[in-house]
Amino acid sequence: MTKEDNYTKGLKKLLEMGREDTMLNQRQISEDMYQLSVGTLFGEIWNRPHLSLRDRQLITLAANIALARPHGTHSHYRSAHHIGITHEEICEIMIHVGMYGGWPCIAHATSQYLEVLEERGDPMAKSNPKRDEVKDE
Repeated sequence: MTKEDNYTKGLKKLLEMGREDTMLNQRQISEDMYQLSVGTLFGEIWNRPHLSLRDRQLITLAANIALARPHGTHSHYRSAHHIGITHEEICEIMIHVGMYGGWPCIAHATSQYLEVLEERGDPMAKSNPKRDEVKDE
């Protein structure tokens, strides 16, 4: 497989994921960086056998949540929705990772995910939940 073949496969994978505009900031400063990211990461790694696109997206979300990445996670929430991963599944990933990575992972992931929900116009992003009252006995 040539570098050009991997690059083309990477562009197709990004389109499949709804991420065709991802990483253009890399291209803005370095064409080589952009082509390596598209060709190596999305052309080779995301196209390897044994794991489905869905599996890879779930793993990537879990890793980004556990590492509390400030950038990149938003685009993976978008991709997850694009390929059919449900809101409930995303929340379950946050809960599961939070148990292993610590509750701050959940807090960070929740803030990022709410930003994506707001972009999508999801009413959940604008809801205003109330705290439960605790009564003295």
